[in-house]
Parts: sequence; structure tokens; C-alpha cells
Amino acid sequence: MKNLSDYVTDGQTKLFQSTGAFFAFSDEQFNKSKIDGVKYTSLGIGMICPTATVKELLAGLESTRTAGIAADIAENGILAIIRRELSNHEAQISCDIEDTVDALDGYGITRTMIQDGYGSFFQECVDNDWF
Repeated sequence: MKNLSDYVTDGQTKLFQSTGAFFAFSDEQFNKSKIDGVKYTSLGIGMICPTATVKELLAGLESTRTAGIAADIAENGILAIIRRELSNHEAQISCDIEDTVDALDGYGITRTMIQDGYGSFFQECVDNDWF
């Protein structure tokens, strides 16, 4: 099953190219990618963007994420997504759904929906020794 990054990667790559954004984690990487005369803004986690296109980049990242979430829900369905994220965050081991709740922010999936799905997910993990 795909996850959200599968739905957004292509759109994000195109957005980075169109806005001139790039990632740099050292002065050497920054100097290699920068264009002389362009003012840049650091957006954290190594993301650098020309100051003139920051708003376009941020709006584009949000719309790309929103479209990715819609595609994920349409292709996989809410219940499968909940189970995928419970599994990805190893909720059967931690007995904690908080990481899953955080991961599904923006999906319209409530804590109650995740809690409701946790019982059958946990039982499947017990039955299959997924610990």
C-alpha cells in the first residue's frame, strides 16, 4: 500500500524546481546550489528557498499535501489508512496511538476512529505474532 509520501513526491519535486527551492545542510552545499544575486530564506530542516518565492512554495506544499491526502483516501480508504499508520508506528508494541493520531493530522480521521480500529489491529498482531 502506498503512503502519503508516494502521493506528494512528484508534486513537491516540481514545486521545488519551479520555485528554486533546494536542500543544503552545509555552506558548501548552499554555495553549490545558490544563484548569485538571489536572496534566500531558510525554512528549516535544510530547506532553502529564494525569498521571492517563499509564499508560492509554502502554498504549493500545502495544496500538494491536501491533494495527496485526498488521493490516499480515495485509493486506500480510511480503515486501511488507519491500520497502515498503526502498523507504521508499531502501536501494537507501544500500546500508544499518539504517533498515529499525529501522522493522520489533516486526514479528517479522529482519535476515536483510530481507537475504534486499534482493537482489531492489536488482535491481528497477536494472532500473527507481529511483536
